[in-house]
Parts: sequence; C-alpha cells; structure tokens
Amino acid sequence: MSQTSLAAQTARQRRATIGAFVGTAIEWYDFYIFGTAAALVFSQVFYPGADPASALMSSFATFWVGFLARPIGGMIFGHFGDKLGRKNVLVITLLMMGMATSLIGVLPGYATIGVWAPVILIALRALQGIAVGGEWGGAVLMATENATDKKKGLAGAWVQQGSPAGAILATVMFTIVGALPNHEFLAWGWRIPFLMSTALVIVGLVIRNKVEESQDFVENRNRHALVKTPLVEVFRVAPGVVFLGVAASIMGISLAYFTNTFVLAWTTGPLKIDRQTMLNVLLGLAILQFIWQPIAALIAEKVGTLKVMLWGLTLCVVMVVPIFLAISSANPTYIAGTLAVAIIGGTAYYALLAHFLANAFPSNIRYTGVSLAYQLCATLIGGSTPLIAQWILTSSGGSPWGVAAFFTAMLFATIAGTWALNRLATSRADAAAQPTHAATV
Repeated sequence: MSQTSLAAQTARQRRATIGAFVGTAIEWYDFYIFGTAAALVFSQVFYPGADPASALMSSFATFWVGFLARPIGGMIFGHFGDKLGRKNVLVITLLMMGMATSLIGVLPGYATIGVWAPVILIALRALQGIAVGGEWGGAVLMATENATDKKKGLAGAWVQQGSPAGAILATVMFTIVGALPNHEFLAWGWRIPFLMSTALVIVGLVIRNKVEESQDFVENRNRHALVKTPLVEVFRVAPGVVFLGVAASIMGISLAYFTNTFVLAWTTGPLKIDRQTMLNVLLGLAILQFIWQPIAALIAEKVGTLKVMLWGLTLCVVMVVPIFLAISSANPTYIAGTLAVAIIGGTAYYALLAHFLANAFPSNIRYTGVSLAYQLCATLIGGSTPLIAQWILTSSGGSPWGVAAFFTAMLFATIAGTWALNRLATSRADAAAQPTHAATV
C-alpha cells in the first residue's frame, strides 16, 4: 500500500471511529439519564400515590419498555443498514433518540395531566429503545469495518467507550442538578439533562455526516452480495450465532443497569446513603471504565480477545460476595472499592464485545445479526435486571443474597455464551477456509 493510500485509510478509520464514538456517546447519554431519573425521580413525578416500593417498580417497568423496543429497532434499522448502507441509518437513529429525549424533558407530570403522563412517558421510552436498537450495531460496524484487521478490536472498543462517556456526562448532569433543593430538583431540575440532548444531537449530526460509508458494505454492494431480506438470511445461515450472541451479551448490558439504576435506587432509598455521594461513586466508576477499556483492548491485541473477556468475567464472579457485603454495610467507600474492582473485570469483557459479536456474522447480514443478538439480550435479560433485582430484594425483605445469586447466574451464563460463541465462530471460519475439492468421476 502506498503512503498516500495508507494515509487515506488512516484518516478514514479515524473519522469513522470518532463518528461512531460521538454518536454512540450521545445515544447512551440519553438512555442513561432515563435510568438515573427512573431511580431518583419518576416514581414521584409520574407514579405518585403508590407506596414507595410499588412506585419504584413501576418506574423500573417503564425503564424496561425501552429494552422491549430495542429488538424492533434492531430489525428495522438492521434491515435497511444491510440493504442501503450504515451511514444514513445512523443519522436517523440519532435524530429519533434526540427528539424522544427532549420531549421527555418537557413532559408534564401526573399532577398536571393525570394518567396521560406515564402513558406518554412509556411511548417516548419506546422510541428511545427503537433508536438505540438500531444505533449500537451500526456504530460498531462503521468503526470496525473501516478499520484495518489489526485495529478492528481497538476500533470496536472505542465504540464501547460511548457507554462510559454517556454515563459520565449523564452522571455529571444529574450531580449538578441534584445539588438543588429536593423540591426544585423534582419540580424542574431533573428536566435539564433531558433538554441538553438537543444541543448534543446537533453536534453528533455534524460529526457523523463527515463519515464515509463502511468499506465492507461498499464491497458487498459492488459484488452484488447484498441480500433481499437480511432478517430471514440471519436465521437461515446463523441461528446458533444469534442465540449464543444473546448469551454472550448478558453482562455487557446488565452490569451498567445493575449499578447505575438498581444499586443507585437501593443505596439512596432503603440504605439512606446521600444521593450526591452515590452519584459521585457512579461518576468515578464511569471514569475508571473510560480509562480502562482501551487498555484492555490493547492487552487483547497481545494475548487474545477471548482470554481477556473470560478473565474479566471471572474477576466479576470473585467479587460478588465482597460487593454485596459492601452494599449491606451502607459504607460508600467500601461500595466504591468493590465495584471498582468488578468494573475492571466487567469492562475488559465489555470493551471487546462489539468486535467479538461483529466478527461472528457474515458481512452482508452483519448489521441485522449483531443488532438482533445484542438487542434481544437487552429485552430478555439486560433491561429487566433492575426490575427483577428489585422484586427479589422486596420479596426477601431486604436480604441481599437473593440478588447476589441472580447476579452470579447472569455472570456464569455470560461466560458460557462467550466461550461457546467463540467455538462456533472459529469452527465456521475454519470450515469456510477449507478448499473445495472437485468430485472425482
């Protein structure tokens, strides 16, 4: 490759990675502020009158609606992304998310419009889910398919950086408005992070419009290798990859919502830890994740993706008992320390998940396949994590160990899914690489 071609490839890769990162960070910011508000605000603004535990479960159920809608977004936008290209689809998902989030910021509460308040909130949450359902897979592909083979893992990790970046921005915004007196915070302060989405989306659109189309998609289009119905083709050629992709994604989705939503509600509610203190803990964890994920991707380039993912998940298993002892102690320092160790393990796995999933699907159905596996996991397991954990906690009278068993089960299921998906993808790649021999006569 000439120096000019190499420079052009590097510039293309850089623009694609930045565009994917910025757009994904904005999408996750929008999604995370809803989770934070679900833990701190919505039970009082949209579900008043119920006892605190029931109102919180209603708030978490509304939170889950976004996850129920995510596979719909994955199927819709995956279909068009595999047929028409990744870039334009990602512009639409960013606009849709920004509009839904901004409208939540001006939505009147139950005291003003009665039952229509939670109904509209649920509808807007569903739009958020459809948008992020189409966003994540497309952003992963824009970054990894425009990268060289050696740098695909790191490019995928930078897409995953959108999650901690969005969490940092969301937590900073809620930390600022959370300093308001409680009555002002509930009356109008919580709306500011949602209204900020409008400005962020404009910035994201400017950056994303400068990104070129995915190289793999262009090659498939030039070779006439695009398929008519990507969803049907996914289940025809790779049903096992979809199933194992769901299992491999469990902690990639569940871990963030376990800490940022369920643990936040648990510690600031029954355990009476100061709201600002816990928001600062979550901010510190998000910063740690942002710093650590690229390092984990670089380590994976040396020792292998699967090893880093499995060792990271194993570290999370080791930390389960210390985490729940820390939470039971209601000691913020102890909670922060144990969660930080788990975050190092969990986010090492998460940093590599994007490239790991993308690599398992053929390029002409990759957008649909990756989106379907990841978003089905979000619906079936990830998004329900705060609701199920809260139900277990309430049913056990506040004992943490039922929740600990639930958390451990999700970790073991993720380990099994990751290992099995790697075996399947490797065997498929080996089979595809075998030369075809002509039959003898």
